[in-house]
Amino acid sequence: MTETTIALVTGANKGIGLAAARRLAARPGWTVLLGSRDSTRGAEAAEGLAADGHSAEVVELDVTSDESVAAAVKQVERAHGRLDVLVNNAGIVGARVGALETGPEELRLCYETNVYGPVRVTRAFLPLLRRSANPRVVMVSSGMGSLAVTTDPNRLESTLASLAYPSSKAALNMITSQYAKALPEFRINAVDPGYTATDLNDHHGVQTLEEGSDAVVELAGIGPDGPTGGYFDRNGPVPW
Repeated sequence: MTETTIALVTGANKGIGLAAARRLAARPGWTVLLGSRDSTRGAEAAEGLAADGHSAEVVELDVTSDESVAAAVKQVERAHGRLDVLVNNAGIVGARVGALETGPEELRLCYETNVYGPVRVTRAFLPLLRRSANPRVVMVSSGMGSLAVTTDPNRLESTLASLAYPSSKAALNMITSQYAKALPEFRINAVDPGYTATDLNDHHGVQTLEEGSDAVVELAGIGPDGPTGGYFDRNGPVPW
């Protein structure tokens, strides 16, 4: 009998996080933990999955709060005793101001969720991930965090000038790389969902949520011989 895979997705009550949670929950033998800062919204998302024939357990989880993350770890430990897959998906765009108007406070607010959040959650769940035979961590980044992509005149990302969000994702990419070196027994990768229609871009993205979650789902499901310390989108490796 195949052992169940326990997967936690943060920020999973909507958007790419919810799409990834739905697809993972559809996999035989997977138990999905739907992380949501707001437990009511999390419960509504779980009800939506149930209506589609999938089940997910709600974990109230605010990635900006040490207390909330600690409580989430205790909940997962009591219910399952370990964690196999952590998808650090929760993220924000931050203040919609231009590069020249951005100050330290705008950076701090964005980094609190996009940078400090994944570090806070990953560190807290390390003891449970170490109990897995195949621990995997997926960091949901962005093409806006790639120096190569944002300087490529053929890419949309090169036309945008912003400080907070792109730099937060660039920082997350480096954090991913360093975690992969520090935890060689883990599979830890960053993904660029691509320009997907979500609340983050007022649904102007050209990809569907299904397409935007492709790389997340693929990297969540890799085996112990899969890649680590990489940066991928749905088509393959992304240049740093």
